[in-house]
Amino acid sequence: MIKAGLVVEGGGMRGVYSSGVLDFFIEKDLFFENNYGVSAGACHLCSYLAKQYKRAFRVNVDYLNDKRYCSVHSLLKTGNLFGAEMLYDIIPNELDLFDYDTYNKNESNFYVVITDINTGKPEYVKIGDLKKDIIYVRASSSLPLLAQNVKINDKEYLDGGISDSIPIKKSIADGNKKNVVILTRDSTYRKGKNSLMPIIKLKYKKYPNFVKSMADRYIVYNEILDFIKELENNGDVFVIRPKKPVNIGRTEKNREKLEALYNDGYNDAKDCYEELLKYLGKENL
Repeated sequence: MIKAGLVVEGGGMRGVYSSGVLDFFIEKDLFFENNYGVSAGACHLCSYLAKQYKRAFRVNVDYLNDKRYCSVHSLLKTGNLFGAEMLYDIIPNELDLFDYDTYNKNESNFYVVITDINTGKPEYVKIGDLKKDIIYVRASSSLPLLAQNVKINDKEYLDGGISDSIPIKKSIADGNKKNVVILTRDSTYRKGKNSLMPIIKLKYKKYPNFVKSMADRYIVYNEILDFIKELENNGDVFVIRPKKPVNIGRTEKNREKLEALYNDGYNDAKDCYEELLKYLGKENL
């Protein structure tokens, strides 16, 4: 195990890029002491830490035409575009079995980011028993407007990416001297203002702090990209990101596009593997 932090960004279906990177890591038996996942990144880390090669990819693409997985039908029936029961119960426990035993044997620390909709601030939850704690992974992945608020211990949460899309500062604060960050956008990307703010203000009018976090998200996100770039320039972080703009939305359903992006992630990780080992000080791994 590598004594370092692994930070995995979200991005909905763009996360198949990260699953490609993580599958290459599984092939190389490359695992990290501390792992931080946001939204889709948290979901993919589950399969990675269970050492289930290509499971994260299968979960993303094998059920594209199942209305229980991602559909307007699911949104109207349950309030969740991505069906919560399908994703967090039926798939892992019936259709594509999650290896809880292997996951429980791993010695890595796994943290997910969730956003408290009352404060608008992030919370970093250490995941233990995944069967019990899967609700936190669900909360981290619950997109505003497209998912119900997730209630945990009398508090309500939504997508961790709203308050901390790329928790590199959290990893550094936790004492990780080396950090590997997997992004789902290329180096030219910068986030713009949210065009849905009028709807968000109406939908979440009871949660002014959350609305402010949503309004400011593009500023915070771009600032963290600048911070990561500074770390890169100083050799203080290793970033794996798409080499070209990603033309895939959060709810993409084109399997060919998703498979191509997965392959990009796998190949990008393969191409930089020797450089990554050098950064980690594990050239002879």
